[in-house]
Amino acid sequence: MKIGCPKEIKPQEFRVGMTPNAAREAVLAGHAVMIETGAGVGAGFTDVDYIAAGAVIVGTAEEVFAAANMIVKVKEPQPVERTRLRAGQVLFTYLHLAPDPDQTRDLLASGVTAIAYETVTDDRGGLPLLAPMSEVAGRLAPQVGAWTLQKANGGRGVLMGGVPGVLPAKVLVIGGGVVGTHAGKIAAGMGADVTVLDRSVNRLRYLDDVFGGQFKCGYADAATVIELARAADLIIGAVLIPGAAAPKLISRAQLAELKPGAALVDVAIDQGGCFETSRATTHQDPIYEVDGIMHYCVANMPGAVARTSTLALGNATMPFMLALANKGWKRACAEDKHLLAGLNVHAGKLTYAAVGAALGLPVITGAEALAI
Repeated sequence: MKIGCPKEIKPQEFRVGMTPNAAREAVLAGHAVMIETGAGVGAGFTDVDYIAAGAVIVGTAEEVFAAANMIVKVKEPQPVERTRLRAGQVLFTYLHLAPDPDQTRDLLASGVTAIAYETVTDDRGGLPLLAPMSEVAGRLAPQVGAWTLQKANGGRGVLMGGVPGVLPAKVLVIGGGVVGTHAGKIAAGMGADVTVLDRSVNRLRYLDDVFGGQFKCGYADAATVIELARAADLIIGAVLIPGAAAPKLISRAQLAELKPGAALVDVAIDQGGCFETSRATTHQDPIYEVDGIMHYCVANMPGAVARTSTLALGNATMPFMLALANKGWKRACAEDKHLLAGLNVHAGKLTYAAVGAALGLPVITGAEALAI
């Protein structure tokens, strides 16, 4: 198979879809790998590194898209990239289609077969290709939240860990999954007073058993969320419904109940955001204010630590990428129900129920897609 990896063009996105090690593995398996020149520079990988791995460096993204049978990326294809996709081609990347009708429409029109990292599953009910970036984003969230809280950035001017004689910041983490667990752990490590909320009692038991000495846990009913939000200096939104739009946990009207200068960090922004006033921002212009409340809603948070993120993502995606290349997408998905769960679009048909529900579009099953 001809595997192509273009340079990411989303603003301030420095990650790359394939590491040199992943390229080497694909070449050793008998595939041709094409990397757009400079694609890995933001993550610390040079063209020479890819050449040493056996890949071919090509000059433009157009050449990559035109020649490759499978495109491997990090972020969802941008509008100009979507015009380069074609029927019969496989796209393997993060998609986050539920809050993005324009991208969904373009992928359907292209005829491409699109497999989304964020909906591939595993035997434990986890999301193995989303998990590494959730870990990174969770660990970043208290860091960027602390920065947003600084007075020069419009925040309350509160230090996360306080100092002797001054209480630490109160941090509320909504969602106790991968993002929330890592956010709670890091915020507590910074000395903050942290509470993590979730709707799964079993998950709360786990968090209490493992982290009970580091942060508090609570059930995420609506009354508890707003009660703790009123007292919080920093609120981290870490909820996820796989493939679907994120639920809105704090409304515009409720901002008036929060502390002036409080910071909201919305890690769910890729799925539409979990605060009503959230809108996607970039690393170049990451924060904005609504009704006196500071919002940090960068849609590609892990891109800020591009080398760590690229290595972590590459480790997770490599086996699936090789399966798709070695077997072809149909056989690979037919033999692996977890990879089939990643199929979102095929031959002009939407194949993921949560996306169809969010956008009001008809959906076929993965099994029906395999029969096309």
